[in-house]
Amino acid sequence: METPAARMDQAFSARLRDRCDRIWAGLRAHPFLSELARGTLPLDRFRFFIEQDLLFLPAFARCLALGAAKSASDADLEFFTRQLDGVIRLEIPSNRRLLDQVISLGAQDRGGARGMAPANVAYTSFLLATAAAGGPLEITTAILPCSWSYIEIAAELKDQIADHPVYSDWVAFYLQDEEAELVRNMRETFDEMTRDGAVSDEKREQLAGIFMMSSRLEGRFWEMAYTLDQWPDLG
Repeated sequence: METPAARMDQAFSARLRDRCDRIWAGLRAHPFLSELARGTLPLDRFRFFIEQDLLFLPAFARCLALGAAKSASDADLEFFTRQLDGVIRLEIPSNRRLLDQVISLGAQDRGGARGMAPANVAYTSFLLATAAAGGPLEITTAILPCSWSYIEIAAELKDQIADHPVYSDWVAFYLQDEEAELVRNMRETFDEMTRDGAVSDEKREQLAGIFMMSSRLEGRFWEMAYTLDQWPDLG
């Protein structure tokens, strides 16, 4: 009997993930994450990352809210509402706590809270433009790489992470069952939306392009945090 995990491995989300494997390998190998795992990442870089993420997440939440507003079915409305609740109730408060912790440890201010950095502007603009022009399917495609890649990264770091007062807590958040379930629900919803015969080959290619661009922008976000890449007047 085919298991749910086997079905997901054969589904459209898995095929899109495979097409982006080179990009996702770059995410996992980024020095921001390898240094975070060793506990050697400078605190100012993590502070910059969290401050930028706290600017990113409200835009991400607005994409979810647009998905709810554009939902044509109760199932889609429930999906987007559940995902939105996870961002607002779980992820944003967790990041605020981490920011307080890293500041208390003496992390220097590199301008991360003074405005969205260029990579953050690019990412959030892409998400919001996709949400404005598209419907629930396009929105789900655009947000999927962010949520999914964080779960995958945390799972890989689980056995590597050093004992650190902040970094180990950040990884632990994305190892929670509730976070994993939100991503599983997101993949299952996306795969149901794109089941065989539900969308044309042309639409699948369009969705593949959206998924790939979001994946690339995930990479730019890590690079932004590692290099402290802020607008010169805000840095």
